[in-house]
Parts: sequence; structure tokens; C-alpha cells
Amino acid sequence: MANAFFSDLLATISERGRTLLRRGDAAETKHDADGLLELCDALLSGRGEASGTAMAREVLDIYGELDAAGRRAFFEGLVRDFGPDRERLSKAIETWRAAPSDEDASSLHFASEPRRQELIRRLNRAPGGTGDLVNMRADLLGMMNGHTDLAALDRDVSHLLSSWFNRGFLVLRRIDWSTPANILEKIIRYEAVHEISDWDDLRRRIDPVDRRCYAFFHPAMVDEPLIFVEVALTETIPGAIQPLLAVDRQHLPIERARTAVFYSISNTQRGLGGISFGSFLIKQVVEELRRELPKLDTFVTLSPVPGFMAWVKQDKDLPLSDEDREVLRRLDDPRWFESPETAALLRAVLEPLAAHYFLKARTPKGKLIDSVARFHLGNGARLERINWLGDLSPKGMRESAGVMVNYLYRLDDIEKNHEAYANDGEVVASSAVKKLLKGEGRRLLDMRLS
Repeated sequence: MANAFFSDLLATISERGRTLLRRGDAAETKHDADGLLELCDALLSGRGEASGTAMAREVLDIYGELDAAGRRAFFEGLVRDFGPDRERLSKAIETWRAAPSDEDASSLHFASEPRRQELIRRLNRAPGGTGDLVNMRADLLGMMNGHTDLAALDRDVSHLLSSWFNRGFLVLRRIDWSTPANILEKIIRYEAVHEISDWDDLRRRIDPVDRRCYAFFHPAMVDEPLIFVEVALTETIPGAIQPLLAVDRQHLPIERARTAVFYSISNTQRGLGGISFGSFLIKQVVEELRRELPKLDTFVTLSPVPGFMAWVKQDKDLPLSDEDREVLRRLDDPRWFESPETAALLRAVLEPLAAHYFLKARTPKGKLIDSVARFHLGNGARLERINWLGDLSPKGMRESAGVMVNYLYRLDDIEKNHEAYANDGEVVASSAVKKLLKGEGRRLLDMRLS
């Protein structure tokens, strides 16, 4: 109710400001990039609260009417014409060089701030402004696509969004069948890991006693989940996703649950890319679950490996023999996993290759290739287990040949694991995963086949 009251208040102020603008401005603003930039300049010139709020809303409304070319021209104008005040910055630099002091350093800091940062702050005052700015950054990211001409603008926008979406402002809410339908619909739409096919499928994921779903919200975007996690409560660590999502599965009595499985984490707002909420979400959900269910003692993921097959197919510097490469040709048959013999041969090659992928393979910049691995290992998890044929969905087979992994969040080790990964790039892994890398897992499989 407080949020609704505040939104109504802002809308009233904005509407009164629009009235003032209509009375004071004879000519209408041109609804193109040049006209929008002129309006932004006027917004920065300093007006009253009501008219400024209305003008900010008008800027965002006109932006929404622009086509892709107009939006790019607008972004280019912000880079070109809304940088720091160069004269003011030059004077601040001269003052600092003449007699450096803390006060002069502060003046230099504020003088170096681009005008577009203050513009973005003023746009954020408009009713619904925060959500519109998040969507605007999504447009910006789409237009950058490796180009650097808009990078300065993106740094300014992401800097402010990082402050506004600080963990202290986020609200954790449980998503269940009593959650408003408009939010549930967005959970269906935004699910990025394991597609939710319909409302019945959603209900199976959030309504049973052994299922949970949690999301972070922001007070300025009360009906927009920013990120959400789906949780299965189980007795042991699972190795496959299909049994967790099965239509006819048996629900686990809650008193028997000992393991919380984070099987899907989805970011929902592309415009908040690079602003991480996931680590906070997992840690807070763990706290919530431990309070509700003190007998839970294992917290683990069942995670996809989205980059694995792309890495295998690039076929450069892979630790493979000619015989191994011949075996990999069997992947060309989309139903290969239905043949026990073929599946066993491919397992002997792909499991050690998956261990190498996680423990040894790196990008040219020295980072782990897999984005999911970077996320969980950076949070302090341990690579616990590689699961053969853990995901038989078309997406899972296409991206990882069905391979899934468990990352274990052992609360006593999270900080130590995080430091090892952050400082030394060390992947903390179980002995079972390390044995696969050494080839022991393959030798054991060969023995079983012979």
C-alpha cells in the first residue's frame, strides 16, 4: 500500500507538472532524437520539482516512440554532448595541481562527472522511471554488440543502476500459488533454464509441499521479479532433472527432506546485465530454508553446462586421441543416447572431457569457459559431481550432450572456496571429479565394458 501511495503521489506531481509545461511551452517538442536531446538539455537546466518530474516522464515517453535508428542517434547524442563540463573540469584540475587537498579532490571528482549521469538521475524521478531506464539499458546493450562507441554511456548507466539496485534495496518474496497472477505469468515467461510449458507445469513447481520458489523484487518495480530461483526438497543429491519435473512424481513428505536443490536460477531483466543478485539470492534462500526446515543439511545445485558442446565442437587443443574423435562422431545421431552401447562409448570420452572442461580449460583471458561454473564457484560452491545424461531434453542434449553438474554449497567452506577461486583461479572440486580428469573414471568404465 505504501508503494501504491507513493506511485500515485508521483503521478499526481507529474500530471500537475504537465499542466505547467502545457501552459508555459508554446511549441511542442519534436518527437525525434534531436528534439529529445533538446528536451534532455532543458531538463538539466533546472526546473521546479513538478515540472521537472513531468519533463522526465515526457523524455521517457518520447524515447519509447523512437525506432531503433532514433534510439541509437539519441544514445550517440548523449555520448557526444552530455559528457563532463570541460571548462569546469579544467579549472578543477588546475586547482588540484596548484595545491592538492581533500576538498579539491572532491571538487575534481564532481567536476569529472558526465552531465548524462545527472540526466539519468532526473529521469529516474518520473513515475515508472526506474523500470523504463532498465529497459533503456537493455536497448543500449543490444546496440553495443562488441562496439565501443557507446561504452562510456553504458558505464554511466550501469554505475547508477548498481547503486539503485544495491542488495539493501532488494526484497525477497516467496512465489507460491497465492502470488498475483501477473507475477506468476512473468515467472513462466522469464524461466530461462527449464521451460515452463503451462500453468499446470508452474503449479507443479511452486505449489507442492516439497517445492519452493523465491524471487528478489525492487520497491520501484514491485510487480517485476528481478531474479528467481526454483528449489526442490529431496532426500539426497539428484543427478537428473527429468525426475524432479515429472508430471507423475511422488511428493516427498517434508519431514524426510534433507537436501535443498537449486535447479533453476533465472535473471529476468536484460537491462540489469552485469549487476549480480544471484549470490545474495542463494545465500538468503539458504537462510530462509534453514529457519523453516532445520533438518536440511545439504544445499546443492543441479546445473546445466550450456557451453560444453560448443567447446567440444570447436575441436582445438582438446585432450583427445584419434580413437576418441571417431567415437564423438556418434553424436551426429540425435537419438544416440537410446543405444546403451553408444552411450557407454560416448560416456568414456565425454566424462573425462567434461572434467577437463571445468578444471583445466580456460578462455584466452584465463577465465573458466562456462558462465554457470563462474557464477557458482565465484560464490564459494564446490564442483561436487558430473552427472551423465542428467538432462535428456532437446536443449540439454544440444548444449551439453545431457551432462549436468552439482555444485555443493557447504556453509563452512563457502568463504574459503570463494577466496581460492577469486585469488588463485582454483576450481575447488570433489575427488570424484578429479578422478575423472586423471582418467580413472574412464578406465573403470572400460573394465565394465570388457
